[in-house]
Amino acid sequence: MSGHSKFANIKHKKEKNDAAKGKIFTKIGKELAVAVKEGGSADPANNSRLRDVIAKAKANNMPNETIDRNIKKASGDANAANYEHITYEGYGPNGTAIIVETLTDNRNRTATNVKNAFTKGNGNVGTPGCVSFMFDKKGQIVIDKEEYEGDSDELMMQALDAGADDFSEEEDSFEILTSPDDFSAVRQTLEDAGIPMAAAEVTMIPQTYVVLTDAKDIASIQKTLDMLDDDDDVQDVYHNWEE
Repeated sequence: MSGHSKFANIKHKKEKNDAAKGKIFTKIGKELAVAVKEGGSADPANNSRLRDVIAKAKANNMPNETIDRNIKKASGDANAANYEHITYEGYGPNGTAIIVETLTDNRNRTATNVKNAFTKGNGNVGTPGCVSFMFDKKGQIVIDKEEYEGDSDELMMQALDAGADDFSEEEDSFEILTSPDDFSAVRQTLEDAGIPMAAAEVTMIPQTYVVLTDAKDIASIQKTLDMLDDDDDVQDVYHNWEE
């Protein structure tokens, strides 16, 4: 993964998040509610899915009281987590691959909005599986070098001993990759060791990247990504555009 660290993107997203914290917190609140319902417990000690979403919330600077409030609301309201997971796949300009993960209580609304975002960006929604084979599903933990004062070799050994598949060092960050099944254990080990994480989640990592040079193509894919980011039903968007 060396040379393709997404820390710059993560920092860019965080800047956007700071300007729209309410929207980001709403989306993570949905994930917390679903984690409580699907995990069968509002206690993170007994719900690994909930622990992982809490870690994602903290990486996005969500206050502890907001996290607790969302969990209590979900555990006390039987209707709070009636969301459906739907994944869309499609193409942007010049064959760029885009995966859109949603949590929705109205699949018709979501399908219309996602299709519109692709169309406005001169792309199109494809069939399930049309681009996902171009990505690897991995647990990804990113550590900002400015936030970590320890030794890189020691960090690497901690991660690998905990079950990580890969460790790489970039100019401004460390990246740890795990299998989706091992992600929770590795993340928990690092958290217990007091290691700060800039990002910690199961994600889709492109096997190869597409470089766009035409200004119209760049404007088109940005249009699609902006529309998807603004959609309350959209939780995560993955793509192989080399920004």
